[in-house]
Amino acid sequence: MKLELFNSENNKIWKRIAESEERIDDLLQLELDFYKKLLVFFQIGESCYFIFNFQTLEFDFISNETETVLGYAAGEMSKDRILEIIHPDDREWFTHCQEQACIFTFGLPPERQMKYKLRFDYRVKKKNGEYITVMHQSVIIHIGEKGEIFRTLVVLTDISHLKKNGPFVMSYIGMDGAPSYFNVTEKNHLTSSDEILSRREKEVLYHLAEGKSSKMICQLLKISKYTVDFHRKNILRKTALNNTDEAVAKAIREGWI
Repeated sequence: MKLELFNSENNKIWKRIAESEERIDDLLQLELDFYKKLLVFFQIGESCYFIFNFQTLEFDFISNETETVLGYAAGEMSKDRILEIIHPDDREWFTHCQEQACIFTFGLPPERQMKYKLRFDYRVKKKNGEYITVMHQSVIIHIGEKGEIFRTLVVLTDISHLKKNGPFVMSYIGMDGAPSYFNVTEKNHLTSSDEILSRREKEVLYHLAEGKSSKMICQLLKISKYTVDFHRKNILRKTALNNTDEAVAKAIREGWI
């Protein structure tokens, strides 16, 4: 897909998302501080994050970590820059994910729209010319009275050490008890997937992916080390894998976390 068409198609999708007569205010520092606290649920490895405004089709906020992950300083980043550095072979996939996410989200009542995290992966080119695979995670943080989507928090994480190429996957991760939909396709994206791991097991796996030890996890989750180790054993048993490193890699490849 040519870059001009790629930009045009995604801009059309994003404009449709925020169609409203309501005008939204600028972000306050208090809001930014709150959104930063959400990042604990997204970061697995080197990550950077953005707040995207669907009315202006630009970022309201860009984290300084973009230089670490992508090689570009925050001042060099923009929506157009992100689209430009996506691998040409992955542009159609990226557009497909945006379109399907739009369909999925607007199929939900407004009160449930903020209970889902969109997760998919693709390749981007760093400033030095190197391609890396990133995990794209986004959650809606600002909606209008009629369910219009105004802002999302977007996190990009370098997962090249775990996944160097396809097949890429897209998942909708349910939060606050909402069902999840893993490795969705155009045909099955509303078919709830059986979750192999329990909520607590996924929490343990998140922290393992961040490199935390069992002792650190038991302090964070306020459970005993015995319980953490029990969950780790259950994760391996349910996934039929030999160690937690393999479980983390599989969870990221399959879009479980």
